[in-house]
Amino acid sequence: MTRLDGKVAIVTGASRGIGAATARALAAAGASVALAARDVDALERVAGEVRAAGGRALAVPTDIRQPAAVEELVGRTVAEFGGLDIAFNNAAGGGHPPTPLTDVAVEDFDSALAINLRGTFLCVKYEIPAMLDGGGGAIVNMASTAGLEAVGGLAAYVSSKHGIVGLTKVAALEYAARGVRVNVVAPGPILTEQLVRAGEVARQGAAQAVPMRRVGEPEEVAATVAWLCGDAASFITGAVVPIDGGKMAGMAPFARKAP
Repeated sequence: MTRLDGKVAIVTGASRGIGAATARALAAAGASVALAARDVDALERVAGEVRAAGGRALAVPTDIRQPAAVEELVGRTVAEFGGLDIAFNNAAGGGHPPTPLTDVAVEDFDSALAINLRGTFLCVKYEIPAMLDGGGGAIVNMASTAGLEAVGGLAAYVSSKHGIVGLTKVAALEYAARGVRVNVVAPGPILTEQLVRAGEVARQGAAQAVPMRRVGEPEEVAATVAWLCGDAASFITGAVVPIDGGKMAGMAPFARKAP
């Protein structure tokens, strides 16, 4: 099991789903965790769960679209816990439902870039100096398999997630020699609240698109993030790690009838 004793972490989008699972995983591994999201009540619930399990948690309501809010998040984390070693930039939002590109409203496209791409940029921008002050650290950004291959109808989401992959690689190159590692995870279908709300038919359809014939669990993403932030991954930076049951490996074998 990854151990992160004495480390300090920030998790954005921590009020539910993958973010909440990762906050719990990092705390269970020994890190003190600052949880950030816009949903104050949900954020406090997750922080309470971490504390009830014996971990250290700080809830910081944050809108990552606002530079001052992100700067305050980092500042409060450092002031409360004494530094910053780990960040999982997971918050996402905006965009549009499946829509032909020419019908996408400009404001919907802009909203995805403002939260997903610009928000991740702001997080990295303010996290890295705090990590450098402590001698280094590890950042994991959230992308998607849609950041590696296109999905028709999701122009804003695909563009923003591809952008996060590029941003991650730039940050990794610029700060590798100074002790800050920056990687990105690219989950495929994961059983988050959104997929649960979509219903069993949607869940089964998502599973059929995965070679392993199931969807992933938030805890499986969380475990990968924790590993990337630990000493076992100390020579990994600028990497894109799919968590997708084989979806990005290529085309599954053609079905053949028995002779």
